[in-house]
Amino acid sequence: MHGKTWVLRLLLLLLQGLGLGSQEALPPPCESQIYCHGQLLHQVQMAKLFQDDKQFVDMPLSVAPEQVLSNFQDLRRAHNSSIPRQLLQDFVNSHFRDRSQELDPWTPADWKDSPQFLKNISDAKLRAWAGELHQLWKKLGKKMKPEVSSHPDWFSLIYSKHPFVVPGGRFLEFYYWDSYWVMEGLLLSEMPGTVKGMLQNFLDLVNTYGHIPNGGRVYYLQRSQPPLLTLMMDRYLTHTNDIAFLRENIETLALELNFWAEKRSINVSVGGKSHTLNRYYVPYGGPRPESYSKDAELADTVPEGAREALWAELKAGAESGWDFSSRWLSSGQLSSIRTSKLVPVDLNSFLCQAEGLLGNFYSRLGNEAQAAKYRTLRAQRLAALEAVLWDSEKGAWFDHDLESGRKNSKFYPSNLTPLWAGCFSDPAVVDKALKYLEDTQILIFKHGIPTSLQNSGQQWDFPNAWAPLQDLVIRGLAKSSSPRAQEVAFQLAQNWIRTNFDVYSKTSAMYEKYDVNSGGQPGGGGEYEVQEGFGWTNGVVLMLLDRYGNRLTSGAWLALWESHCLAVALLPHLLLWWW
Repeated sequence: MHGKTWVLRLLLLLLQGLGLGSQEALPPPCESQIYCHGQLLHQVQMAKLFQDDKQFVDMPLSVAPEQVLSNFQDLRRAHNSSIPRQLLQDFVNSHFRDRSQELDPWTPADWKDSPQFLKNISDAKLRAWAGELHQLWKKLGKKMKPEVSSHPDWFSLIYSKHPFVVPGGRFLEFYYWDSYWVMEGLLLSEMPGTVKGMLQNFLDLVNTYGHIPNGGRVYYLQRSQPPLLTLMMDRYLTHTNDIAFLRENIETLALELNFWAEKRSINVSVGGKSHTLNRYYVPYGGPRPESYSKDAELADTVPEGAREALWAELKAGAESGWDFSSRWLSSGQLSSIRTSKLVPVDLNSFLCQAEGLLGNFYSRLGNEAQAAKYRTLRAQRLAALEAVLWDSEKGAWFDHDLESGRKNSKFYPSNLTPLWAGCFSDPAVVDKALKYLEDTQILIFKHGIPTSLQNSGQQWDFPNAWAPLQDLVIRGLAKSSSPRAQEVAFQLAQNWIRTNFDVYSKTSAMYEKYDVNSGGQPGGGGEYEVQEGFGWTNGVVLMLLDRYGNRLTSGAWLALWESHCLAVALLPHLLLWWW
């Protein structure tokens, strides 16, 4: 595209971002006219040849892409663009291969039978269970066939040189933020070589694209996910002290943070002072290829001129990792999604933590000028978190609405992410956070911390509970010097371990989410069936078993818990607060 045309496009996008100008078609999520946009994608997905739209866009080609498109155009012309369903199915069968054909199963070379952490788990049943979860890394290991590198246009998969561990179920490729909790589990399983390879894959992506895509498919290219790469490097270094690897890649870590600073930042004015924070924002159009028919049908419920904006907001919701949640909706309908109009607590906490870690990395490498730069950025963000997102009366941080200028005061576990990230300056906020959990009655749920208190039908809402959100709250409290906070953290960990263990005992499976309302059964809602696997669930369980292995039990729910032991644990704190 000519330079002047690009300038015009950017000006139009800017005007639309300000609420000005007419709606114009946004660029597609990638250039592929097979996997990202075009008539072939549209006709196949709207014919619903597959139960899950993701299946089609994950299928490799069996002939060259140019030939696929040429043959499809011939078929369209022969049927005046109205191709009978069976002929469309025959076309797909003759031009595409089954999904996952480009991946081979892979047993990590550094997998070992008995990692040390297993010996620290006192309960025999939990120890045996942890051993079985350790075995699952072999089941979830994948490596790409060389043809993905030599013929990339034949695949939607983005080539990765090193093998990796996938979430499981329908998710046969890597996912960005999932991989952090997977890596935590792998490091406990004493598999730093596997972690290093996965880290190198991510670093290669940053060097190629400037950021890490949502997942390992071309249709994910223009959206990222919560930025945890710098934290991944920190955890790897803690286990290996591989300073040479850090030195080789420090500038790539900085490059990823630059993406968030340049592409996802927003200025917020509070009390006459302007603060720079970040949001999820994906100005790319069209339905998401992996959920094409759902997005297209949803767009039929809004005015034609609002469709591109809707699709962009859906992609921003996917970039958040919370796809989807009442957190991003202005009403109960998914069509009211407005992710980019909110400044999220968790995103800015992750970036605050990353800026602090990057400052420490530069200091370790002797570059004090760059260390000072990132420490200043962290200090500025910390001040912004306190000025814009913190509510001292409620005792938590809340997403900021850019349009209304108000906070979203509803409960989400993400409201306590600054505790997990260490991004707060006043130690008293921990006591306030405990009172916040009590006031919102979150501690009455014995099968896990719910994702919200709104039952919207979306998967990132009540009654679902997700492993990473348990970790955000549990470790946020556990890192405190407060004995009460530490005890609440343990009880929450005990709840989550029991839920996961009980379901595994019945089903021999780990799941991506659990239902806190139905005895901790596998969760539901959202765009697809609950998935087994499951990478980050396994990782969080292993982390909790490692931290509390001498205290956790697999037995029946304790009578003390039935009598609301968390409320008992909090009673002295609440009395002091009242006094």
